[in-house]
Amino acid sequence: MDPLFWQVPLLVLVGLVAGILNILAGGGSLLTLPVLIFLGLPSATANGTNRIAIFCQNIFAIRGFRSRGVFPIRLALLCTAPALIGSYFGASLAINIDDELFKRILGLIMIGVMIFTALDPVKKLQNAEKSLTLGRKLFLMTAFFGVGVYGGFVQAGVGFIVIAALLLLGLDLVRINAVKVIVIFAFTIVALAVFIWHGQVDYGLGLALAAGNSVGGVIGTRLAVNKGHDWLKKVVTATVLVFALKLLLG
Repeated sequence: MDPLFWQVPLLVLVGLVAGILNILAGGGSLLTLPVLIFLGLPSATANGTNRIAIFCQNIFAIRGFRSRGVFPIRLALLCTAPALIGSYFGASLAINIDDELFKRILGLIMIGVMIFTALDPVKKLQNAEKSLTLGRKLFLMTAFFGVGVYGGFVQAGVGFIVIAALLLLGLDLVRINAVKVIVIFAFTIVALAVFIWHGQVDYGLGLALAAGNSVGGVIGTRLAVNKGHDWLKKVVTATVLVFALKLLLG
């Protein structure tokens, strides 16, 4: 039997769940990246292939937020510029890292994100909205350079970092999620270009994953605007932990 016969529908389904997660908060790549590796792709190729889905999903997500009148473009552009630079450096590092080392790092990141989610320190950051002083602008630009480096390197869980940085300004979660999808869309273009340049993308599997992610992005946008809850994250936590242990233990 052709492996694509079952790999494609599997990736569409996984992409659907991941797409919803990515919009509600982040962490969808904690599912998709290990699945691509478990399907036999080298780590760098799995990492690059995953970016096709992220790219497509965020196109739909941006349209969804904009159609609902949530489009903080000035703030998004301030955060995007340094993230683009950081993404190039992060993706370049991911291309050159040893395959087994990347799997170990990914496994540790997955466990770290799950601990972070369980402790939920982000709630403590919520406060009144602040004006964008020069100091706060410099903080955002520095923070989003780091976001770009991390997102270019691995992507998984980058949404949580974006949310934490923007909560310090006192923004509500709906606008934060809108900024998040704009920034991630932009730096994903840079990261994907780096992986394509080095031939580290499986287009067939990437498009299957993108189909699911795109639909999930639309559903997630509606949930974020109308409800904004994170129940789906809790449902998949156990799965992510199993994936992490498998990556660490081999």
